[in-house]
Amino acid sequence: MNLSKYNILLICLFLLQYADVYAQSPKYAAPAHVEYDANSIVLKTRLRELNEDITRYGILLDTTITNKKLLTGYKYEQFYDWDLYFENIYMSYYGISQYNFDNLEGFFAIQHPDGFIKRCFGPKPFGLTHHFKPFIAQIIVLGSRQTKDWTWAANYYEQTKKYLEHWFEYDTDKNGLAYWSGKQMKNWSGASDHSGMDNQNTRCLGKSEGVDLNCYLVRELEAMAVIAKEIGKKKDIAKYKEHAKQLKALINEHLWDEKTGFYYDRNEENGKTTFVKSVSGFTPIWSGVASKEQVKRMVDEHLLNPKEFWSAYPIPSYAMNEPDYRQNYQGQKGCNWKGNTWIPTNYMICHGLMDYGYKDLAKDIALKTYNMVLGNKTTREFFNAETGEGNGMNPFFGWSSLAYILPLELQLNYNPTDLNEKNIKQLGIQIGVNFK
Repeated sequence: MNLSKYNILLICLFLLQYADVYAQSPKYAAPAHVEYDANSIVLKTRLRELNEDITRYGILLDTTITNKKLLTGYKYEQFYDWDLYFENIYMSYYGISQYNFDNLEGFFAIQHPDGFIKRCFGPKPFGLTHHFKPFIAQIIVLGSRQTKDWTWAANYYEQTKKYLEHWFEYDTDKNGLAYWSGKQMKNWSGASDHSGMDNQNTRCLGKSEGVDLNCYLVRELEAMAVIAKEIGKKKDIAKYKEHAKQLKALINEHLWDEKTGFYYDRNEENGKTTFVKSVSGFTPIWSGVASKEQVKRMVDEHLLNPKEFWSAYPIPSYAMNEPDYRQNYQGQKGCNWKGNTWIPTNYMICHGLMDYGYKDLAKDIALKTYNMVLGNKTTREFFNAETGEGNGMNPFFGWSSLAYILPLELQLNYNPTDLNEKNIKQLGIQIGVNFK
């Protein structure tokens, strides 16, 4: 068939117009990717390099409390709260479980009588007023599922209960929601620093009833029910399950905004919603708090919105149309959670999307994440959501390591963060890389 120059021009114009419309559409369509290959020499080489860095820099002798070698993602001998959960997921790929318990022994050693545990310890005086983020029970479940021995969990059960109960003392307005807090520090907002999303000071205002915090607490309550069942504390099982159910309802009552179809933090001091679109707003997907209808709105209207969270390398930590969204973190101490892409949040969201049936989307984000991290010469701490360039510590050997195995987890429909998952798999060894 012969086409005139005029017809060819019309076809080209049509395709250009269609491409423009498609580019603006928030609806999902999988782009081309380098396919994930668990047998890739490049992947295996990177994992060996990463494991060498962990051995050299990430397993450090703690001289402040335990006098044991502990696990950290940081060279400067500081041991953190939620980092430990994700770091131990990576270690589980090699059948290593001891740091779930050894690190926690350090934290329990500094527990106050009222249950308070500082969020980190080591030579740096960080987070003096910040309670350990709600991951201890989940760390215990992860470790105990590997050893198939719940003796340690039983020995520390009462201390774990006190730590969890202390979180709900952060509820001065008695609405059932906990809040991020902390004293103001130089160049920091105490509440955002407490959340771990260090510079999200426009989201975490005052006493901030964080969406992320309360979703972590839902999972922590559910993890406590698992522990109680395993160690024979029958009366506590129903109590923790019921509290988790109630907290889910309170999150949806107070932190979901029907008009915009998204979850936001609430300022406990004045009762006002903080309308800042952060990656933290997606944590109800991971924790199972959101309904199917709510997830659909979050995905269609926000996650896949090219003006908000659908960047070249999703998922940015702030929506791209937030006034203080930025990729350049120079000029401010610490890490950038106002736009850069972080692996632990991608990891949680991908598994949450799988649970709600968005399997193609989850696998696409996981593959984008994998290509982004592997595309840098070394593993980095966080990444430019627009270019994929790594930022922060170099090399980094903490939770960014999850990017290398996440696509395989999704291929296998395996989720080590699923509290019902009893078979913790050694995927690193399955790929053909040993830890040492």
